[in-house]
Amino acid sequence: MTRIASHRGGTLEFGDSTPQGFSATARMNVEEVEFDVHPTSDGAIVVHHDATLDATTDTSGTIAQMPLAEIRGATIRYSAGGHPLTLDELCSIYVDSNVDFRCEIKPGVNGLPYEHFVDRVVALLRQRNMLERTTFSSFLIPSMDTLLQASDRPSLWLVSPPVLRQLGQDAVVKLAVAHGIKEIGVHIDTADATLQSRVAAAGLDFGCWAAHSVWQIEKAFELGVKVFTTDRPTLAMAIRERRGASA
Repeated sequence: MTRIASHRGGTLEFGDSTPQGFSATARMNVEEVEFDVHPTSDGAIVVHHDATLDATTDTSGTIAQMPLAEIRGATIRYSAGGHPLTLDELCSIYVDSNVDFRCEIKPGVNGLPYEHFVDRVVALLRQRNMLERTTFSSFLIPSMDTLLQASDRPSLWLVSPPVLRQLGQDAVVKLAVAHGIKEIGVHIDTADATLQSRVAAAGLDFGCWAAHSVWQIEKAFELGVKVFTTDRPTLAMAIRERRGASA
């Protein structure tokens, strides 16, 4: 069965990485919740997509240069007054949920990995008994290398359209194999049966991200990908139920 991952807690339904969206997703019949993490200046780990607060909150600033108290003061847009969560708080929301974690390791504002950050994320998830329910992801090969050293949990390389276009399908697969990567995720608009076959032939799993519209979600199901992320988890669930009923 193709797995559904609620992207950032269902951005198009609840706002971007909001407490409301994450709490709602924890009660949904989806398999995973996708989220992103960044470090604060005082040692906390914040669940937020961008390296800054500028684009999605009423506050500006670089998360890695701000203390947690200041970040908590930000209000996320379209969030019913919600504020950024810590990874520890997210674990509390999902401890009794059947929904598993899909944790993306983000880079800093310079596009480079945060120093020693992966080990801290892994340690916190292990402490909260959530590590065995977590799949990791990253767009960065160096972060993928670090993830493979830090944990035996599944991790997938997110291949952006420019990287896929510049390297080509065969080179992307070869690079993944060379780095011990077991799963590749691509933008749904760049996914096709040819790429899927090449990935499968190399013994790798294949998934998609950014499946938000009806036709994109339908495409993910038609391809039979392992998992896809979507900003509209309730729509994805409805389409899966309809497809199952008509099978």
